[in-house]
Amino acid sequence: MSPTVHVIGAGLSGLSSALRLVRAGRRVVVHEGTGVAGGRCRSFFDNTLGRRIDNGNHLVLSGNRAVRAYLHEIGSDDALAGPARAEFPFLDLETGERWVVRPGAGRIPWGLLTKSGRVPGTGLGEYLRGFKLAWAGDGTVAQCLSGPGCLYERFWEPLAVGVLNTAAEEAAASLLRPVLAETFGRGEAACRPRIAKIGLSESFIDPALACLEKAGAEIRFNDRLRSLNWGADKVEGLVFGDGREESAKESQVVLAVPPAAAVRLVPGLDVPDQDRPIVNAHFKLENKTEGVSILGLIKAQAQWLFVRERVASVTVSAAHALACEPGEVIAEKIWMEVAKVLDLGDAPLPPYRIVKEKRATFAQTPDQVRRRPATRTRGANLFLAGDWTDTGLPATIEGSIRSGFKAAEAVLAVKNP
Repeated sequence: MSPTVHVIGAGLSGLSSALRLVRAGRRVVVHEGTGVAGGRCRSFFDNTLGRRIDNGNHLVLSGNRAVRAYLHEIGSDDALAGPARAEFPFLDLETGERWVVRPGAGRIPWGLLTKSGRVPGTGLGEYLRGFKLAWAGDGTVAQCLSGPGCLYERFWEPLAVGVLNTAAEEAAASLLRPVLAETFGRGEAACRPRIAKIGLSESFIDPALACLEKAGAEIRFNDRLRSLNWGADKVEGLVFGDGREESAKESQVVLAVPPAAAVRLVPGLDVPDQDRPIVNAHFKLENKTEGVSILGLIKAQAQWLFVRERVASVTVSAAHALACEPGEVIAEKIWMEVAKVLDLGDAPLPPYRIVKEKRATFAQTPDQVRRRPATRTRGANLFLAGDWTDTGLPATIEGSIRSGFKAAEAVLAVKNP
């Protein structure tokens, strides 16, 4: 019989790792320290709004291959919604100007050769700065992409902040490069925007739990790992919050927890130690809308606005100052923008929910990127998963899932564990 694999954490990283392991025939036990799965990628019922909402807004692209593979494995191929073709509508809140970015079908963006194919007010030369990302090294997004013209403020900067959750002046350009290469760099079919049709839990989490249980995996909620008992070169025991200890001498362990928790459990582990917040605001609309709409915002508090049925949601990335404000102050500030965007005039502040994620992601600066650990650890039977590990990608849903797959592959590659 193959050894048991203990997966610590039922966020996307832990679930994706567990799925790959059970499909390979391994016995898997998932230990989740709280009463719900999903981590930052989940939905909940909000009494104020009278409906289920996501704890945060997550935009993925059709070129996110790990997301597609994960959704296929859990039977959720049709769980995301978005336009039939790649379209990114934008609104400059200061000038009222609107435009739509429509990537071309091929790898070469021929549309940029025409004025109608470019962001208003931009010249062809501004787009060529994107090639500097290939030699970014330890440079920041601003160092690589800022310069004369308005493309930086109308496209590069909001894109980078939304993807990296870090101000462009300090964000690592090396993390923006693979995102563009795997999506915009592969043409229109790879960069169609997608969000959950109903909710993150319904798309990513609930079907995964059902698949794991059907495959025989054991999922234990409210089962917090308190410490690891170490032997000479491996983890020999798992100690949980209720005082229970389980032997791990013949087992393998995937640690899929936040970096602060990982460093407490694994002495000497080097991890990113700075965080960046995200603020999400959800507003109940008076009238129901059809389908899902996505809008990029320029010169606004938020980077993206999502409208689904009777809820308008906005995401403010790298929201240091805003996250310190009281919820009612945040709601008033953001609602003024939402009402303007949706042409609601002087509509009063409706029922709302403000969700602050003060440690949403690690700070994706060059210095912090260098602190990302590998999947393998000093423990022969201990592996790491999480969007903060060294995936080569930003801390996104794609990066989180890919880290889980990577951890599973590392486990399966070990001979005679």
